[in-house]
Amino acid sequence: MASVELDRIGKTYVDGGVPTVHDVTLDIAEGEFCVFVGPSGCGKSTLLRMIAGLETISSGEMRIGGRRVNEKAPGERDVAMVFQSYALYPHLDVGENLGFGLRLARVPKADAQRRIDEVARLLQIDHLLRRKPRELSGGQRQRVAIGRALVRRPGVFLFDEPLSNLDAALRQQTRLEIARLHRSQGRASSIYVTHDQVEAMTLADRMVLLQPPPPGALLPQPSVAQCGAPLTLYRRPRNLFVAGFLGSPRMNFLPATLIERREDGLVAALADGTRLTLPVRADGVNDGDAVTLGVRAEHLRPATRRDGSDDPRLSEPMRTQVQWLEHLGDQSLAYLAGPGGALVSRLPEGHAAPAIGESFPVAALRDEVHVFDPRGEALPRLHEELDTCAAR
Repeated sequence: MASVELDRIGKTYVDGGVPTVHDVTLDIAEGEFCVFVGPSGCGKSTLLRMIAGLETISSGEMRIGGRRVNEKAPGERDVAMVFQSYALYPHLDVGENLGFGLRLARVPKADAQRRIDEVARLLQIDHLLRRKPRELSGGQRQRVAIGRALVRRPGVFLFDEPLSNLDAALRQQTRLEIARLHRSQGRASSIYVTHDQVEAMTLADRMVLLQPPPPGALLPQPSVAQCGAPLTLYRRPRNLFVAGFLGSPRMNFLPATLIERREDGLVAALADGTRLTLPVRADGVNDGDAVTLGVRAEHLRPATRRDGSDDPRLSEPMRTQVQWLEHLGDQSLAYLAGPGGALVSRLPEGHAAPAIGESFPVAALRDEVHVFDPRGEALPRLHEELDTCAAR
């Protein structure tokens, strides 16, 4: 099995242009399930293809299993890739598709058949071995594509948005199967590309959030916005991009002005004059600076009293008005017009839904309010070092 080391990896398609992928440094350990996630154009598929050997590397060094592979062909890298489009051979049946790579590698016929039978049983497609791809459902085709990678027994599995062509129910089922398969492979590493947050959050041991180059940028910025355990990125985003990308509904952002720095935190004023006292260190910012407050919908609660004194965890109440309600069965969302812009609050279970147009004061859980400085970088909470989630 193999680890994957990326040392300042970059990819530039146009000489002198802004890199599509820039300064990516990661160590992916044996047995780790690492997920690359990010919006379109951030370079996640390009990075995966560089690992596979399908794209040349413009800068940096890549090692797989401790060996430099920058100039190695795909077949020399001990990797197997599952593509978004399945890429099955239509004239071959399932068994022949599974064994095609083994035949090219000149694996003895008896050994190859044993591997094919084992993988087919593992993926529950052993009854489909004589069928052609056109006779299979989308989910069955995806299993065959995964099986074709499994039979090769590589050190590293690469997945390029393998579930994007499946419907919602089948995506969930196949996602669980991929997680189970990864565990069953022991020390094999898996690198998975997706734009789907749910896939990233549920599959990853470590999640790497990539960001696209800024529009019109003349100088490159590092492609990795933040990496670490999925819940770390969700709960402690290091900047506005990470905070805004992760979460559904997306994080609420409120423009505010820093008006006081104290030992127990800072005081920020919203657009309507509401003052919030928050347990955050004002590192590198000054009174009068424009900051951005971020709070997720589940951390924005109805303020049952005007002063919010019934729950000391809550901030001072904010005045809002209900614009729309969304009932989703297991939860209800209230869309609000608040100080400085639109807000979304997830109503607590059992809370009576307000009427549209009704005044609806809300308060935030103080410990869950994020404060971002004028550059968009998160300020650390009191008694807590900001987790930068370094790549290595």
